[in-house]
Amino acid sequence: MTNTPIDLKARAHQAMLEAGFRPDFPADVLHEVQLLKQAALKDNGPAVRDLRSILWSSIDNDSSRDLDQVEYVEKLPDGATRLLIGIADVDASVPKGSATDGQAAAETTSVYAGVTTFPMLPGELSTDLTSLLDAQDRLSLVIEMRIADSGEVNGPEVYPAKLRNCAKLAYSSTGAWLEGRGPIPPAVSGTPGMEAQLRLQLEISETLRGLRKQHGALTFGSVEATPVMENGEVKDLVVSHHNAAEDIIESFMVAANTAIAQHLKDRGSLSIRRVVRTPKRWDRIQAIAAQFGVKLPPTPDPRALSEFLDQRKAADPVHFADLSLSIVKLLGPGEYIVEPPGTEHEGHFGLAAQDYTHSTAPNRRYADLVTQRLLKAALASGPGPYGEADLSQIAAHCTEREDAARKVERLMRKVAAACLLSRRIGEVFDGVVTGASPKGTYVRLLKFPAEGRVVHGAQGIDVGDKVQVRLAAVDVAQGFIDFERR
Repeated sequence: MTNTPIDLKARAHQAMLEAGFRPDFPADVLHEVQLLKQAALKDNGPAVRDLRSILWSSIDNDSSRDLDQVEYVEKLPDGATRLLIGIADVDASVPKGSATDGQAAAETTSVYAGVTTFPMLPGELSTDLTSLLDAQDRLSLVIEMRIADSGEVNGPEVYPAKLRNCAKLAYSSTGAWLEGRGPIPPAVSGTPGMEAQLRLQLEISETLRGLRKQHGALTFGSVEATPVMENGEVKDLVVSHHNAAEDIIESFMVAANTAIAQHLKDRGSLSIRRVVRTPKRWDRIQAIAAQFGVKLPPTPDPRALSEFLDQRKAADPVHFADLSLSIVKLLGPGEYIVEPPGTEHEGHFGLAAQDYTHSTAPNRRYADLVTQRLLKAALASGPGPYGEADLSQIAAHCTEREDAARKVERLMRKVAAACLLSRRIGEVFDGVVTGASPKGTYVRLLKFPAEGRVVHGAQGIDVGDKVQVRLAAVDVAQGFIDFERR
């Protein structure tokens, strides 16, 4: 193996091509975007409400500029809460059948490769004209819901609106402040009323999350890391831990996506659903729970599984991510399917939701852009923009490309880890065994969120064992890391 320095962005580009993506935008798409940049913001008629006076905010990753949604909540006189989610009107700038739409339909998703991002839409759109950037007037579709004290969601009402983001916030700093671990973000302290708004958002998100947990929504752990880059080299790997700010967005997006799925059903519209099917390998999940003295029901039960996962997270947080990964693999990946009017399909097992779609990220996911068009057609009581056969083809392609994107992202996490460790050959690290089978034994380091194969000394160790390993070799281009047991 070799630790020869490589161009990580070039390696990511190569990985995209190998996975069947077209990461470079064609000339006709770039030409369309330039024409669009010269056009003024259009109100799209008198039905567009002017909601620029509302105290909207967004929370996303620190570096994100492809902002798809903004949020606002307010208490009503009867004690209920009004929740507004503003979704970027990407369809207004990317019409069906355009060259840009064709490119997005082929790629179907933005790919976040760690060392670089490959956007579904050109940056002039996704990080500017169709992004809900702070202090900019933008067109949107607003999903208005009424949240009862119990967390039950009523509605929604959906309508076009012009809005303006008052505070672009980041998960890390906002979460630290809400949890009492850091200072108030300047965008919050500098915007009158925003502190109270964010604290109310947190309160409502906790109510929504509590009801989801009652229904059996699952909570998982993760050790996925983001590389810290400097002059083209990986200087560190940072694991982000779920915090209160992420709870807000997760709760609001689940509420919005569930409400939109129900809204399309009520209007008799075709829709793309996001499903995680009832696990076929429930017996194996039962066996894993039994290892910890927990007996799960004989038939798949999300509430019982949720309680088991919560117990293990509290009892052994160090190994919870590894347990989570095992359960996630047994549940199987999510997929997109088409639901015609008057039919019922499986729901989302992981969210314990019968009706669920993807609608809140049209800058980043093509399924969401398609849902936005279906929603607009339903609001106008007009003909649907897609037939069932075409929509089924789109759903299948989105599922396939999502899987390909995950593989690229997973590969580049391994490449980044190998790059970081390439300067530490021969060093000894503490780690935990994360996999042991005839195919190989794998160890994740405790100091760095990096995993590699034990090529010498794997005999006699099993999943969960704490071990010391020496870094024997790496292959940065392939993302291979080899350990020898001490």
